[in-house]
Amino acid sequence: MARRARVEDVGRLALAMPHVTVEHGSLGNPIYQVGRKSFVYFRTPSRDAVDPGTGERYPDVIIFWVPSQSDKLALVQDPESPFFTTGHFDGHLSVLLRGAHVGTLDIEELGEVVQDGWLCRASPTRARRWLADHRL
Repeated sequence: MARRARVEDVGRLALAMPHVTVEHGSLGNPIYQVGRKSFVYFRTPSRDAVDPGTGERYPDVIIFWVPSQSDKLALVQDPESPFFTTGHFDGHLSVLLRGAHVGTLDIEELGEVVQDGWLCRASPTRARRWLADHRL
C-alpha cells in the first residue's frame, strides 16, 4: 500500500514533471507552471473558501487544474473525495484541496492529480512526449 501524501509532496511531485518553473504569489505562495501556465497553485486565503462553521477563510487551499469538466465533477461530487470547488471556480477547469486534507490521499493518488494537471496545461508536444515515456 502506498504511503499517505503530505503537503510537501505537492511541490515535490510538481517539480518532478518536466519544464516546470515556480512563480511566487504576493504572499510567497508557490505557483507551479509549465510553459507559463499554472497547473498547481497554493492559494492565499479567500472569501469564497471558508469554514462553514466559523466563516474563517481556509488558509491552506491548493488549486489543481483538471483536463475536463467531467474530471472536475468526478472529483468534487464523490462524497469520499477531499476535493471541492466554490462558485468562484464555476466554469474553471480546476479543483480545490485543503492542505489539511492532503493526507486523505495516498502518494499515488496525489501524483495522478498533479500529473493530470501538468498534462492538461503542457503543450501538446510535451504532453505526448511525457505520455510516450511514462504510460504503457
